Amino acid sequence: MARDDVAPPARRAPFASREFGLRVASALVLGAAVLGTLVAGGWAFALVWLIAGTVGAAEWLAMTRSEPLAPLLGLTGTTLLAALVALLLGAPAWVPALALLAGLVALVATGRPPARRKAVWGLLGAAVVALVPTLLRIDPQIGLVGPAWMFAVVWSTDSVAYFTGRLVGGPKLMPRVSPKKTWSGALGGLAAGMIGGTATLLIARSQGWDALPGLTTAAVAALSGLASILSQGGDLVESALKRRYGVKDSGRSIPGHGGVMDRLDGFFAVALLAGLCLAALRLLNA
Repeated sequence: MARDDVAPPARRAPFASREFGLRVASALVLGAAVLGTLVAGGWAFALVWLIAGTVGAAEWLAMTRSEPLAPLLGLTGTTLLAALVALLLGAPAWVPALALLAGLVALVATGRPPARRKAVWGLLGAAVVALVPTLLRIDPQIGLVGPAWMFAVVWSTDSVAYFTGRLVGGPKLMPRVSPKKTWSGALGGLAAGMIGGTATLLIARSQGWDALPGLTTAAVAALSGLASILSQGGDLVESALKRRYGVKDSGRSIPGHGGVMDRLDGFFAVALLAGLCLAALRLLNA
């Protein structure tokens, strides 16, 4: 048979894989759990983020080979629990802050010299994930709208960037850090994050929520765009860290997604932004 008569191998559809199916199923289950507890609020919502922060810290300690692992993880989880309980019981702000400080001191005293700094960063990162969504949810002026805005930005950015990158392709964004990410995906994710975040706040305002009346629609769109960029930046930073420590995924706790760090890398960056905005808002209203 002539070479030209040989049929080329069938090209696989970009989303026709078992991993993609697991990714979608996991996202739907986790999304339903997060949104359900967001509406419920209180201890249920806080528990979700306590688990997320603790599991993420465990993955970080394991990935960085921080020793002794069990005591460091136990101190991290206990510190997060103490800070969350203080927040939910309405304690003054210095109480959870003191709990975090005590936890940091205990980690430094417990960890071996190469692991101390990594354990401290692990607790600080886990605190952002565990505490900021809860702080926003229990704030009487913000309530469920704050976390909902975060979810809208991060989920829109992540989903549209994923699909756009695979359907459109094109030049790579940072091939040495994350070979699959493209500029088309990044721009698509940015547009989706801006639309998702802005739509969430506009819908909330149409239902009577107006805690930030001075924030114009253009300002909301700009803040959502910044959050989308930070979300994608968080994803790239985590990819760089995984390359640094020679792992493909941070863990195996979420089918199709890897670990909690893999799922919440962008969310962490947006939570950090939201936490800083909340702190600034409280200072202005003090």
